[in-house]
Formats: sequence, structure tokens, C-alpha cells
Amino acid sequence: MGGKTVISAGTSAGLLYGAFHLLRLQQLGGNLQGLDLTEKPSYALRMLNHWDNLDGTVERGYAGHSLWKWDELPAVISPRYREYARANASIGINAVVLNNVNASPLILRDDYLEKVKALADSFRPYGIRVFLSINFSAPALLGKLENSDPLNPAVLRWWKDKTSEIYQQIPDFGGFLVKANSEGQPGPQDYGRTHADGANMLAAALRPYSGLVLWRAFVYNPSAEDRAKQAYQEFVPLDGQFDDNVILQVKNGPIDFQPREPYNPLFGAMPQTSQMVEFQITQEYLGFSNHLVFLAPLFKETLDAQTYAQAHASTVAGLTQQGPHPPMSAIAGVANIGQDRNWCGHHFAQANWYAFGRLAWDSSLSSDSLAREWLSATFSPDPALVTTLSQLMIDSREAVVNYMMPLGLHHIFAFEHHYGPEPWGDIPGGRPDWMPWYYHNADSLGIGFDRTPSGSNAVAQYHSPIREQFANISSCPEKYLLWFHHVPWTYRMKNGQSLWDNLCYTYQHGVDQTRHFQQVWDSLEEKVDIQRFGEVRSKLKIQTRDAVWWRDACLLYFQTFSKMPIPVTLERPIHDLDELKKIKLELKHHN
Repeated sequence: MGGKTVISAGTSAGLLYGAFHLLRLQQLGGNLQGLDLTEKPSYALRMLNHWDNLDGTVERGYAGHSLWKWDELPAVISPRYREYARANASIGINAVVLNNVNASPLILRDDYLEKVKALADSFRPYGIRVFLSINFSAPALLGKLENSDPLNPAVLRWWKDKTSEIYQQIPDFGGFLVKANSEGQPGPQDYGRTHADGANMLAAALRPYSGLVLWRAFVYNPSAEDRAKQAYQEFVPLDGQFDDNVILQVKNGPIDFQPREPYNPLFGAMPQTSQMVEFQITQEYLGFSNHLVFLAPLFKETLDAQTYAQAHASTVAGLTQQGPHPPMSAIAGVANIGQDRNWCGHHFAQANWYAFGRLAWDSSLSSDSLAREWLSATFSPDPALVTTLSQLMIDSREAVVNYMMPLGLHHIFAFEHHYGPEPWGDIPGGRPDWMPWYYHNADSLGIGFDRTPSGSNAVAQYHSPIREQFANISSCPEKYLLWFHHVPWTYRMKNGQSLWDNLCYTYQHGVDQTRHFQQVWDSLEEKVDIQRFGEVRSKLKIQTRDAVWWRDACLLYFQTFSKMPIPVTLERPIHDLDELKKIKLELKHHN
């Protein structure tokens, strides 16, 4: 327009996003001549969930202590709050949950609400609304009521009063995130009530202010039932019972942020209930901030998954963007941000924060384009660097699956901290669904979890034809084979190898990939500044060492069941199984 570039939007936040988008295009060296773009975000609510505790620790955080300095607030406002808000706004994130889903009731105390207000004031200029995780027992613990029964009128009154108090200080407060009746957290079931009873009580308190309840569907209890089935069994009967300002927050897979899971069958199973996807950006099960793992392919694998729940828009992305209450569409990522100077502990872990935000804005973006964008903006637009490293990034998630848990294996990590392999893990008297053997089921006949009709029948929770595809060992994608089937060691894979040989070759391929990543990075020494080059190189050394650890631990342990040799063409294990079983890492600060 007359040699000028015009950015227009219906809101001030829209103008901000437009300005950042223009800056991104300029930084990427795009041709702005004749530029005519119109964008509308895929999700209305694009949020980070922080698992930050009031003592400054971060559960499943691997980048130092929490950004929020609760002991200094509200008097002292760290400049990093503004930097953090600006970074989020630059990729379209417009909401943050400040505290851990394993919530302390103290976050609702008057003095802490003043601190929350200070953070909300810092974020507001960047279009970011604040949410809080709440402890369901807060009325009894904080308000000294007899109980926290959601059908107790005194409890509802307490929540209405507390909510009013919050909105008086923070008029644009977003609402509450709730983890209830899961992993020991209190909830409505403590009083014989349902998840809908609990969520709707909070929804009533928030409704006058247009606030939202984000109710997590991550629930499981010790039982004889397959853990992968429990959330579906608990929530599907409640479809249609949740108020319209309640969104069910559903993890991408049915277990717990594993390196690879099939999509959660809850997506498409509750057509009358608003649902949102919850991803994990922090790498709890992916080598913490030691491993380079670009998560865009994982995010896309879920978002693009076809559920066949209805004739149109039946991908997970389509269902969550066009639910029963479309203006409430939402997506969440568990943040990987801490006080480390590079924010995320690993320079490349920043790419996962970036990719999540960009996909929340436009879920159609490709993993490759996101990798290229981030590399150009973070390191250099040099085509040689961008092309080389974008391929490394795209390959990195599959490499981690290969050296940790290929072919559908899952949850065979060390107990509690989840760093490193422990397929032999067993705690006398411990809950079966916390033990690796519960998931891999290795025996003399084979390995894998039978979720077909002859097993737990978890496949029945998926729509046809996915249900039949997963249930049939011949048509089940091999990447999910051991998730849905207990497979004989001698079973012939599509490449003609036995399952055992294929497992051996895949673990070795994962190790080889990490070694290749080291070589690729070393080849770019002249193109990266000294500090970041050295820090990433050190992390890649750790990752390669860990990949060998995973390969040796898993193959040597599973070999005690298969009784089959590791193919002679493959590298020999460098550890002894007894040695590996003695490794006990102390990583308490991560939990």
C-alpha cells in the first residue's frame, strides 16, 4: 500500500502477533514485495503449563530453578518475566499456568495472589493470560471447611468467594487447571462424586467472569485393568455432563508422554465435551535436557492422526479445533523453561518450545519448516547449516525411539526419575503399573503388551478401521507392534528378520544415529559460535553414551528371555548386565 506494509487485526494482541510474524519473515530473508497474508490461529487458547513449585523447584524441569521468584514477588519484578512474555508472544502463546498440577493450596492464599497479580501485570502487555493449578482440597486445607465435597453448598460458596477475590485483582484471569483423583491428588471421587461434579462446581464459580476449567484426564488407579484403558473408561460415560466452560485436557497418548504412543482414544470418543491436547515439551521420558530430541514430529504424529470418529475433520487436530464449543479450542504444552541462561537447559530444546507455539498457532505447519525457521533465527540463515541441521533435527526423535523403546515398547525407564533404562525394574510390593515388566511382558515366548481382544482389548476403544488395524498383527504398524501385541521372538517382520534380530538392529541403528549426529555437529564448527558449539558437543557426547547404555541394558536383559544371539554383524555390548543393574542415579532434584 503505497510502498508501506500494513498490519491490521481486530485486537491489540493480533497486531502484536502480526508484527512478530513480519519480523520472522524479515529474519528468514523472505521476499516481502506484494506480501498479502491473512492468518487465524488454529487454537483460541495456546498455553504453557508450568510444573513450578512454590519453593522454586520444577517438577520434571531440567533447566534450573523456576523463573518465578516467589520470595521476591510482588516487590521485585525480574526482567526475565518480560523477556519470557515477549518470547511467548513472538510464537503466539497467549496463556500460561504458573504452577504445578500437583498444586499447593497456598497458591490461593491472599499473599500469593498478590504475587500472581504482579506476574499477570508483567505478561498482559504481551497478550498473555494467567491460569492457576488448584488443589481440590483447598476449601478444607486453606478455608478450614469440614470437607471439600463439590456438592456441599459451603464449598461452592468458598470457591465463588475465592474466584471473586482473584478477579478483583486480575480481571483477565483465565481460570483453573485441575489434576484430581490421580497419583494421590485429591478430587471429587474422595466424596463419591464424579469428575463432572467437581469440574462443574468450579465452572459455576468461574462462569460470571468467562473463566475456564481445564480438567485433566490423566487418571489411573491400581487395578487389574490395563492402565492404557482407564482414562477412557472413567471419562467417556460422563460425555455431555460437563458444563460448557469446562475443557477436558487429554494427554497425547493413553499412558504418559512416552517417546512414542498411539494417539489417545479419548479423542473422538466424547463428541459433546470440549477437549484439548496436552503435550510434554520438557523431556521427562526423553533424556532430560541432555538429549537432542526435536519434538515437532511427535506433536505432528498426534495432531495429524486420523481417528475416524466422524465423516469430516476427524484428525486429532480437527476434533480439538472444531469441538462442541469451537471458540474454546485449546492446546497445552508442559513447559521446559527454567532459570538457565539458555532457558531450556539444552540449546536445541528451545526448538521444542518454539515448535509447540508455532503449531498451536498453525497446526498445518511441517516439522521441516519449523526446524528451518528456528535454525535460521537462532543460529544462522546459512543454507548449508540450515539444511544439514534441519535433517538432524527431523531424524532425532526417531533416533531416540530406536535406542530407547523401538517397535512399540514403552515405560521401561528407571523408577521415579525416568532417566535411563531399567527393564528389569521391580519393587517388592510396588504397584504393577509402575513397573517396567507390566509394560514389556517379556517371557520365553516373546515380548509386548497384548491389547487385542484376546488380551486387555484396549483396541476396542478406537474407532473402526483403526481398531481392526491395531488388533491384527499383520496390519498393525510395526512402530506400535509391541504396544498392541505380545509377539514371539521368532516372528517374521516385514523386512524378513525375526523380531529378535530386528530389535537388535534397531537398537544399534539408534546408537549409530547419535554418533552420526556428533559427526554432523563437528562438521559445522566453523559456522557456530565457540560457546554454543562446545556446549552442544558436550551434550551429544552424553547422548551417545546414554544410547549405548540403553542398547546394552535392553538387549542383554531381553536376551535372558529370548535365548537368541545378537547378530554377529552388530557391535558387541560393552557392558555386563549385572554391572548395569547396579547403576542407581540420584536425581531427586528433578522430581
